[in-house]
Amino acid sequence: MPRPIEALIHTDALAHNLRRARAAAPDARVWAVVKADAYGHGIERAFEGLRSADGFALLDLAEAERIRALGWRGPVLLLEGAFEARDLELCSRLNLWHVVHREAQIDWLSRHKTETPHRVFLKMNSGMNRLGFTPGTYRSAWSRLNALPQVGEISLMTHFSDADGARGIAHQVAAFEAATRDLPGERSLSNSAATLRHAAAENIGADWVRAGIMSYGSAPDFPEHDIAHWQLQPAMTLRAQLIGVQSLQRGDSVGYGSSFVAEAPLRIGVVACGYADGYPRLCATGTSVLVDGVRTRTVGRVSMDMLTVDLSPVPDAGPGSEVTLWGQGPRGSVLAIDEVAAGAGTIGYELMCALAPRVTVRVVG
Repeated sequence: MPRPIEALIHTDALAHNLRRARAAAPDARVWAVVKADAYGHGIERAFEGLRSADGFALLDLAEAERIRALGWRGPVLLLEGAFEARDLELCSRLNLWHVVHREAQIDWLSRHKTETPHRVFLKMNSGMNRLGFTPGTYRSAWSRLNALPQVGEISLMTHFSDADGARGIAHQVAAFEAATRDLPGERSLSNSAATLRHAAAENIGADWVRAGIMSYGSAPDFPEHDIAHWQLQPAMTLRAQLIGVQSLQRGDSVGYGSSFVAEAPLRIGVVACGYADGYPRLCATGTSVLVDGVRTRTVGRVSMDMLTVDLSPVPDAGPGSEVTLWGQGPRGSVLAIDEVAAGAGTIGYELMCALAPRVTVRVVG
């Protein structure tokens, strides 16, 4: 039989999470962000669950071609725009919208031959200090674009650095509003954190919100809020089975480095999952896991192909018992990916994107 580990992609959860984005910003249209192969879920696998979006936002031309090959005829946005001048040829052929964040991209557009003017999103660096024109140069960039026959509609865009934290977005909103005052065009400001936490504020929802991590059932501001607070559902489940059981006595250790030593008699289960499957090696003893839907903890180091769990809360568990590493477990149980990521000192995004190719993936409702 195949090794007993698999990942499930829940299309119903994807659709539910998109509805949550619409509820948080009811006056806005919603981009489903599918960069990084739909955050590790697979663009083709996630498409049906996300097709109620108003558009798809992604990074590269290959991803855009895949979306078009699935039959999507609506808006597709390249979030980092063109990387070289010839990329604009495919933008024309596939009718792609694209971000403009530096002068060279305007230069390429000025020399591009196209029968249909391009829809562009002019990005402002309002404080993130990654991509975009500064507030002081933004209007000049807008004027250059507006003068080009190759450009049709210009939308206005920025990205928040602290929408998930205490600093918030007010300083960036003020910079954006001051620099764009009286400029025409639709606005796109809010990522997942801003959509959930700030979209109710005036003008923050704008015309387009970008539903990234929330689409996949991760809380953008964990641990302040979890997915239950935001009414999100995990879109990916990683599950395996117990393939062995050991009974430890006081003083017995577990795994490489003997990093866990039993303080009392303890029954542990061996799970067919390790860091070669995408489970973080850095997850410390005590990271949450579900065995037959019952919450327990990992013990000892994560190995390449196995990890071990405390079976004290599930005395009847044995080889073949279902282990939910993250996602949706049996009988309505849920283990948010954010909790597991916290055990490794990282975020849910990284775990989603790190699912290993050797893990079989199935799409379910």
